[in-house]
Amino acid sequence: MKKLISLLMILAMVLSMTACAAAEDAPVRLAALKGPTAMGLVQLFDAHAGEYDVLIAGSADEVTPKLIQGEIDIAAVPVNLASVLYNRTEGAMQLIAINTLGVLYIVEKGGEAVQSLEDLKGRTIYATGKGSTPEYALTYLLKEHGLDIAADVTVEWKSEPTEVVALLAQNENAVAMMPQPYVTVASAQVEGLRVALNLTEEWDKLENGSRLITAGIVARREFVENHPEAVAAFLEQFAVSAAYANENVAEAAQLVEKYIGVKAPVAQKALPACNIVCITGQEMADILPGYLQTLFDLNPAAVGGNLPGADFYLVNEAE
Repeated sequence: MKKLISLLMILAMVLSMTACAAAEDAPVRLAALKGPTAMGLVQLFDAHAGEYDVLIAGSADEVTPKLIQGEIDIAAVPVNLASVLYNRTEGAMQLIAINTLGVLYIVEKGGEAVQSLEDLKGRTIYATGKGSTPEYALTYLLKEHGLDIAADVTVEWKSEPTEVVALLAQNENAVAMMPQPYVTVASAQVEGLRVALNLTEEWDKLENGSRLITAGIVARREFVENHPEAVAAFLEQFAVSAAYANENVAEAAQLVEKYIGVKAPVAQKALPACNIVCITGQEMADILPGYLQTLFDLNPAAVGGNLPGADFYLVNEAE
């Protein structure tokens, strides 16, 4: 009987080890949103295809429930959504990287009247992103330049960037706030369109201790704790991928078309303006809170009602 029990225990241990190995070998379930949020990942998609089960989503609504339900391990999403998810799941999500700084631009058709944010006073601005980062960023930047978004400008919010492009084509002297790569798309379609202001640069000029940050990479805390090697490997591979997107633009543009569906000529022009980065560890934990604080001050719901705690950021204890 003792021998039988010993054999059963050994068998259980072997089965457990086999199950763990199988879990380690299983592809990491990775999601990203179509656009700049995913563009820095394309070299990773291509070079490590067998290691990841990739979902390119059209909106955050496709990703959020899958993350919460444990159907996705790692996802590139807007950083304020990462904070919302952290709060909604009582800390079950962790930010492991910042992957995109600001991608918002003010464009002007048929003139050069807009040279500063103050020049937007009295103007109508076509834009997308009401209730999300674009609205908060514009509100904050206007406020810092003495303008009230409700009183000093008229913002016509549209649901799709293609609607904004159509309005720019129809109206002379039109002004719009657009993200990349749609700025590039519009520039090719609308004669006389120019980039008037880079909102990332305008934010940096404030020297307020924060950066304008579009997206980050969030992971389920359970996945981070149970698969540290997989997370470390992903971060190493992503660092290479982000550098590739910035340094090998023509080649990366081909991969953007292959994996995301943005035409290569458009992607090639847009990539240098997408502010793709790989910021991790303590640096990530240093620069993001100021941005989240700015959003919280405008609308606490933008970050999930509360600012996330220090455990929101994946920081190596040695840092």
